[in-house]
Amino acid sequence: MRSYEVPPRFGLIDESPDRWPKLLSYIRQLNETAERGCSYKLVVLGRHGQGFHNVAGLKYGTQAWDDYWAKLNGDGEIVWGPDPELTTLGMEQARDVNSLWKQEISEGALPLPDKAYCSPLTRALSTHMITFDGLMKDGMEPPLILENCREENGVHTCDKRKTRSYLSERFVGYDIEPGFLEEDELWDPNVRETEQHVVERARVVLNTIFDHPEHTFVSVTAHSGFINGFLSAVGRGFYELPTGGDISHLKTRSHLIV
Repeated sequence: MRSYEVPPRFGLIDESPDRWPKLLSYIRQLNETAERGCSYKLVVLGRHGQGFHNVAGLKYGTQAWDDYWAKLNGDGEIVWGPDPELTTLGMEQARDVNSLWKQEISEGALPLPDKAYCSPLTRALSTHMITFDGLMKDGMEPPLILENCREENGVHTCDKRKTRSYLSERFVGYDIEPGFLEEDELWDPNVRETEQHVVERARVVLNTIFDHPEHTFVSVTAHSGFINGFLSAVGRGFYELPTGGDISHLKTRSHLIV
C-alpha cells in the first residue's frame, strides 16, 4: 500500500494545457526585468524513495533509532548501513514520479530540467535514475553529483556514502563535481551535523545553481534534512516531504515565491 501520492501537476494550481510554458515564460519575463544581480529559477526538489533505513526507523521508533540502531549497519534482518539501497516500495515511489513527469510532459508541455543535481547517496541517485528513466535525451547536460546535497551527516551509518569509484561505475552518465574524494571523509561516527550546518551547505548548492544563468529550470534530488535546509536558506519554513515526494518553487537568490 502506498503511504503517499505525488500531488497532481507537482502541486501547480494552474490546470490549463499550457501551464508549464506559461510559468516558464513568466520566469523569463522576471529575469528580463530583474535588477542587476537578481535572477529567478524554477527548482524542483525531490526526496528519495523509501530506503531500508526508513523501514528500520519505523520498526524501532525515532528515539531508539537515534539512540542506538542508527549507529549500526543492520539488525540481522535489515541492512541499512552504510549507504542503503531503495526498498521495493521506494522504487515504486520513484516510478510513480516518473509516470507523473511523463503525464505532465504530454498534457502540460512540461520540459525537462535544464540541469539536474543529485546527492551522492545511493538511495537518491537510484531515485533520480528511475524518476527520469526514458526521459533523458542525447545532448542534454548530464546530472551532477554534489557532495553538499547529501543528507544530514554523521553518526547514522545510513548517511555514510560509498566511494567515488563505486558511484562512477554504478551511475554511468552522471558527472561528479571536481574535488570529490574517493572515500567519505566527511562522515564522523561520533558527531552528528547540526541543522544550521545543513542550511550552510544548502546555500553553497544555491550558489552553484545560480552561478549558471543559462539554467532556468533545475531539479535537485536529495533528502528530507537537506531539502529543509534548502528551504530554510531561501526563507521557507519546515516542510514534511514524504519519501518519493516532490515540491517545486520559484526561487531567487534572496527570496522564495510560492
